Amino acid sequence: MKNLDGFSAEDIFSQVFGYSYDDFLFLPGYIDFNPDNVDLTTKLTRDLKLNKPFVSSPMDTVTEEKMAIALALSGGIGIIHYNNTIEEQAKLIRMVKRYENGFIKDPVVLGPDNTLADVDYIKENQNFGGIPITEDGTLKTPLVGIVTKRDCDLVADRTIAIKSVMTAKDKLITANDGITLSEANKLLKKSKKGKLPIVDSEMKLVSLISRTDLLKSRDYPNAAKNANKQLLVGAAISTRLDDRDRLDALVKEGVDVVVIDAAQGSSSYQVDTIKYIKKKYADLQVIGGNVVTTDQAKLLIDAGADGLRIGMGPGSICTTQETMACGRPQATAVYKTANYAKQQGVPVVADGGIANGGHIMKALGIGASAVMMGSLFAGSEESPGEYFYRDGVKMKKYRGMASIDAMKAGGGKRYFSEKEKVKVAQGVSGVVVDKGSVLQLIPYMSQGLKHAFQDTGYDSLAKLHEALYSGNLRLQLRSFSAQKEGGVHHLYDYDKHML
Repeated sequence: MKNLDGFSAEDIFSQVFGYSYDDFLFLPGYIDFNPDNVDLTTKLTRDLKLNKPFVSSPMDTVTEEKMAIALALSGGIGIIHYNNTIEEQAKLIRMVKRYENGFIKDPVVLGPDNTLADVDYIKENQNFGGIPITEDGTLKTPLVGIVTKRDCDLVADRTIAIKSVMTAKDKLITANDGITLSEANKLLKKSKKGKLPIVDSEMKLVSLISRTDLLKSRDYPNAAKNANKQLLVGAAISTRLDDRDRLDALVKEGVDVVVIDAAQGSSSYQVDTIKYIKKKYADLQVIGGNVVTTDQAKLLIDAGADGLRIGMGPGSICTTQETMACGRPQATAVYKTANYAKQQGVPVVADGGIANGGHIMKALGIGASAVMMGSLFAGSEESPGEYFYRDGVKMKKYRGMASIDAMKAGGGKRYFSEKEKVKVAQGVSGVVVDKGSVLQLIPYMSQGLKHAFQDTGYDSLAKLHEALYSGNLRLQLRSFSAQKEGGVHHLYDYDKHML
C-alpha cells in the first residue's frame, strides 16, 4: 500500500535547508513485538561489533579508564582521550584490558624475593591483585606460588619478601595447558579459589583465569568484548607525526580501534595517517573524521577508514559553527554521509548534538550505526574530575576540546593549533550536574531506545535502516511551534528526567 502520510528521509534531506534532530519526527509504525524483543546490536566499524550503540567521546572530562570500562561492560565502547602523555594513555588502555579477561595470556608475575611493596605498586597501577610467583619473576621459569589479597592485606611491613607470605604451589589448584575456557571456569568454580593458573608439563605458567571475571560475566552479560574475552576499548590519536609513537604504544596494549581526532577531518594529514595505520597495522580498525559531507566521507573511506565520525559544531560546548562559519546541521550531516558510507560498507558514528533519548533514536533512524556522546556522560561517577557543589547542586566540570583550557592541555592537536601563539577557541568550558553512575544510566537509555524502536514498528537497527533507505520509514518536519507543542508546556512547575 502506498504511504499517504509523511515523507521519506530522501525527500526531507534533499531540501535547501539543513536540519537538526529537533526539526523532525518519525511517524509511528505497527507494533507487534515487545520492547524487550528489540535487538540493539550494531557495528562500530567494518569489523567491530557492539551490543549497544553507545560510544563515549574522547574528551578529557569524559573518557578515561573508568568510563571506558563502564561503557564496555554495558555493551558499548569508550574512546580514551589523548590530552596526556603516550605512557599515560597506554596505561589507561592497559587498565581496561586487564579489567576482565578469559585466558590472561601474559600475566604479570613476580619472584619470591620481590616485596609486598611491589605487589602494592601493581595493584595501584594495573588495578588487580592475585599475582603468580615464579622462580625468577619471569614466565621462563616454573610457578612456585601465588600471592593474593588474603595473603598480604594485614601485613604492616611492606618490605618483607613475598616468599614469606605467598601460597606455595603445593597448595594451589592448577590446570594443564589445553583446557577449554568452559572447563577452566567449571574448575575455578569448584575450587572456590580467586585465580586458576594454567601450566605446561614443566610447571611453567601459560595463562591465568580470574574468579572475578566470572562474576563480571554473570553481572554484565551484554559486555562488549574481543575474541580474547577482553573488554573493548578505543583511543584517540592525532595526525601529528609524533603520534605514530603513540599509535605503537596503544597497539602494544591491545587497543581495538583508534579514532583520528580532528575537528575537520578532510585533510591530507588525515589521509596520510589512515594510510600509514592500515599499512602498518592492517587489522587495526580506524575511525576517520570528523566529516559532514559526502565528498569528505569518500576521501577518508578511499584512504582506508573502517568507520566515520560525523559532526562539526553541533556539540553543546562547541562553537565551531559560530566562530569558523563552517559545519553542517547535524541531522542532515548524518543522513548524507551515512547514505554514502552504507554503499561502501562503512558504518558512521553520529558525534554531537545528542541531548536526550529522542536524539539517539533520530540519529540511528537516519543512518548512524552508533552515537558518540559527551555531555550525556559528563558529570557521571565514571567521568574524570572531582565533584563540587554550586548553590547546593552537585556538579563536575565539562569542557570542549577546543576550549582554551583544553587546548593548553593538548587538545589543540585536533585543531592544528597546538603551536600557535594566538589560540582561537572553538569551544567553551562549563559545568554539568551529577548523573550518577553510567552503569545505571545506560540501562535506562537502552530501555527508552527500545520503546522508541517499538513505536516506529521496527525491532532491530538493521530493519530500521532497511526501512529508512526503502522509504518505508516516514518522517515529518515540524515548525517551531510544533516543537514547543511536543515538549512540556503550560505547567506552573514540573520535574523532568534528563532522558
